[in-house]
Amino acid sequence: MANVNFYATLCPGLEDVAAEEIEKLGGRVIEIRQNKGRVFFEGSRKMIPAINSYSRILERLNVLLYRGRFSDLNEIYSAVKKLDFEFLKRKTFAVRSMRTGVHNFTSVDVARVAGQAVIDSFMESYRERLKVNLNAPDVIVRVEVVDDELFVGVDTTGDDALHKRWWRVYNHPAHLNATIACAMLILAEWNVKKSLIDPMCGSGTIPIEAALMGRNVPNRRSFAYQKLCNSDLGFGESKKKMELYGVEKFRKHLEGAIRNAENAGVADTVTFSQGDATKIEGIYDVIITNPPYGLRIWKKGMIRKLYEKFAEAARDCMHDESRLVVITVEHRIFRDCASKVGLSLLHERFVKYGGLLTKVMVYSLI
Repeated sequence: MANVNFYATLCPGLEDVAAEEIEKLGGRVIEIRQNKGRVFFEGSRKMIPAINSYSRILERLNVLLYRGRFSDLNEIYSAVKKLDFEFLKRKTFAVRSMRTGVHNFTSVDVARVAGQAVIDSFMESYRERLKVNLNAPDVIVRVEVVDDELFVGVDTTGDDALHKRWWRVYNHPAHLNATIACAMLILAEWNVKKSLIDPMCGSGTIPIEAALMGRNVPNRRSFAYQKLCNSDLGFGESKKKMELYGVEKFRKHLEGAIRNAENAGVADTVTFSQGDATKIEGIYDVIITNPPYGLRIWKKGMIRKLYEKFAEAARDCMHDESRLVVITVEHRIFRDCASKVGLSLLHERFVKYGGLLTKVMVYSLI
């Protein structure tokens, strides 16, 4: 079976983590677009259900049909029209477009021109007019413009990206993207033998994702590829015991986290409790959290005070091999607070998330 060219999209800043995951799932990485949120790779068609079901880091998997340079909308039309859309026979389709950079046209223009090119190409080749269904198409054709590059692909994931986890029934107003949570687990070198605590767990994303990752639970949802082919996987979940803890200050969010864990089927694996992150006790192998950034209400002084107290409490809960992983916009403040209490910075990276340029930082004891 011939290999297929793919490109995956994800939160910019996590490309190397995603590439490692892709390799483990059987792909051969061709190019990493660092800080652009894209990884290009090749692999068999079996990777389509495998990645959609088991990727923890990616947001969308596309089969790559075309990649090239362009200068205007006419060249976009020409490039798309030259493609073979035989796979659209007896199926409805829609074009989903995305545009990044400075252009004299909009993403709506891209979708309009590319959609017409698909229709014209199919009409010339098969003497049949395709049906468009913008709300629930059988096939989604992705047409993305990044500066002067054009990418055309078939979306195997669907309109709901992979970071929209099936288990989430309660949303914290500032909940962490689940793919970033999983990347933080990987950067912490967490595994099922290591104890983990999130002292500011909000709606429980980090410990819940750890439980699902540890049990090898797939993304239980429908995917776009299932309308194109019948290929699927058998799932091999395990019932491994883990020490996972979530602490949350506010009762409302704690109850929401418990509901999320119940819906995910891991309520028996994660222990949630109400408490103060600056007063946590015990010794843990891994501490991972997404603290408040102070973007809405909190003042810088209040954020610094919280970070100082939390850094000190976290230090006292660590041993020589422990790891502390934090994501925040206020990375300068946290770096200063961590340094003052004797924590050593092992690794840091910028991660773009929700329009914010956050930084993920990994610490150990000095």
